[in-house]
Amino acid sequence: MKPLRERLEAAGVHTLLVQFTDVHGVAKGKLVPLAHLDEVLATGAGFAGPSIWGTALPRCGPRSEYYARGDAATALPLPWWPGVARLVGNGVVAGEPFDACPRQVLRRARERLAAHGLTMQTGIEPEFFLLKRDAAGRWLPADDADRLDKPSYDLKSLPRQHGFLHALSGALADAGLDVLQIDHEDAQGQYEVNFAHDEALASCDHLMLFKLAAHALAEARGLVFSMMPKPFADQPGSGLHFHVSLWRGAEPAAEVLPAFVAGVLAHAPALAALAAPTVNSYKRLTVGESLSGTTWAPAYVAHGPNNRTALVRTLPGRFEWRLPDASANPYLATAALIAAGLDGLERGLVPPPAVDDDLFALDLGTIRARGIALLPQSLAEALDALAGDPVVLGALGPTLGPEFLRLKRAEWTEYARQVSGWELERYAACF
Repeated sequence: MKPLRERLEAAGVHTLLVQFTDVHGVAKGKLVPLAHLDEVLATGAGFAGPSIWGTALPRCGPRSEYYARGDAATALPLPWWPGVARLVGNGVVAGEPFDACPRQVLRRARERLAAHGLTMQTGIEPEFFLLKRDAAGRWLPADDADRLDKPSYDLKSLPRQHGFLHALSGALADAGLDVLQIDHEDAQGQYEVNFAHDEALASCDHLMLFKLAAHALAEARGLVFSMMPKPFADQPGSGLHFHVSLWRGAEPAAEVLPAFVAGVLAHAPALAALAAPTVNSYKRLTVGESLSGTTWAPAYVAHGPNNRTALVRTLPGRFEWRLPDASANPYLATAALIAAGLDGLERGLVPPPAVDDDLFALDLGTIRARGIALLPQSLAEALDALAGDPVVLGALGPTLGPEFLRLKRAEWTEYARQVSGWELERYAACF
């Protein structure tokens, strides 16, 4: 095989996009001429550490520099950006792997899996909205005609966005992803693109590639690509469901799935902080009747065979983790999932009885009488659960764990101090 630089030159590449992911799951990076490839692979592209969310790095001294050291296996040309190839970087500080880099967090979790002789494959399913703003500054679905009460699989709205969706599918396919299907989801202006499962770290890299492509291609068409969990109170929100399987070499390790799932259920409240990490996330994870009717988002800690109303939907040889929403950092959510599942495996946990019921149809009293726990109903509640869960918090590491809690508690406080339009309408002239 030709050396990487020769292969990239042959593909017309002249510039590298050295990309990493911050604590919020946002792609960051810089452009580097291809001539400096060897330097990026050996040392990394340099960044001011304290300018990156979640690093807690100082403003001066040797630990103020953050390097994204390129992973050669991730280098590929970007079809929507001629001449540019993305190279995913691992965070390095003072010459050592940086414990607060989300990709490094997941690499550590993979090492724990490997110690059990296991690998994990995930299929991550991103849902998203295409939005625009009207003259008054209000956010709306980009397609004015997308107004069905239940637009799932709508074949009138889907063709109107075919230009964007086809360009996105083609770009992902040209970049090496196996695009499986595209559909209109259950909310107005909402879509889903599915691509094939892969090893857990590669799946997260693929999701970040998807986000890069979708943002660029939507902006080029005057659209806003949004992975906000629930932009409209009266519409379902966007999930980021994980299909998860465990393997020993080339053989499935289905025998360990029950204990692994038991661990995921046992740590569900803390996992919510990583899988549903924004204030807005908890407008999606509602207990009881939602303004949008069926939300397809779990509110109860349960599992069941092919049960889309449960937190964990069990399927032959795998399970679907339905807690994550579209705002989740995929590396951190996956690492936390591994930590929780391995705790179940190491302690020999047994999952509670499977649930066959439509949980959305049961009242809260029945749910409680059956001993089914509730997921946190606010970011503040989820953060308290995370702070009290050494297994999940420990997966983040000694730097990122406290920093994640600090940043997210500040986010909750800022939100709590806002005065909303709902409050003004309800209280301004009331007393």
